[in-house]
Amino acid sequence: MENRLLNQFNNVISSQWQFKQIEEQYEPLIPRELFELAYHTCNSIAMRNIYIKQSSSEDQGGSKVILYSNTKKFIAIETLDTSLKITKYYGEGSTGDKLISEIQPIFKERKKNFAAKEPDIKTQILKCILVERKLDECVNLVMLKGNNRKIYFAIGDARESAAVVPIFMDAEGASLVQLALNKWMEAAQRLNHEQNFPENITPGILKNLTQIKRWLLDLISTNLDK
Repeated sequence: MENRLLNQFNNVISSQWQFKQIEEQYEPLIPRELFELAYHTCNSIAMRNIYIKQSSSEDQGGSKVILYSNTKKFIAIETLDTSLKITKYYGEGSTGDKLISEIQPIFKERKKNFAAKEPDIKTQILKCILVERKLDECVNLVMLKGNNRKIYFAIGDARESAAVVPIFMDAEGASLVQLALNKWMEAAQRLNHEQNFPENITPGILKNLTQIKRWLLDLISTNLDK
């Protein structure tokens, strides 16, 4: 299972492509909270998570994620010692202007809104973003024709993580989302766990996961922005 996009990013894009960059101080949040908010704010239906590493401590830097867009742009999010850095890489004939003109003001506003919320709501929002990340992990594994066992557990993690979040489970459409996740979990369970995900059912699961992701992105943004 070769992640060609990640290899391309590490070997070419990160050192040779044009980029735009912003930094945001953590306070009054902690690194893990700001990282999750940045992940959601930079994410979209067009984006795919091709790499993620999380710090062992919520209060320290060291986390990093690389998102790839079907418009052939890359976004790297990193937690440093005192701030979070977002870098958008783009090729010839393109720009990274939206990072400055759109993403940065939304990100700053969400940071302010999140800081003012009750602790329980903060926790629920972060758990919803965890489900978002699990869905992205699953999509990437499917597109890489990954191991069936890993895909099975990725779907299971998303479903179980969502099941304990009231703002998720109480939202309109949540039961259909859980049914869809359960359907694909059962489908993956029937496959040989030592083999790679079969191409014939790849379009079906990707379509369903995209529908779920669109629903979840809207749910999270609604709760962050109010």
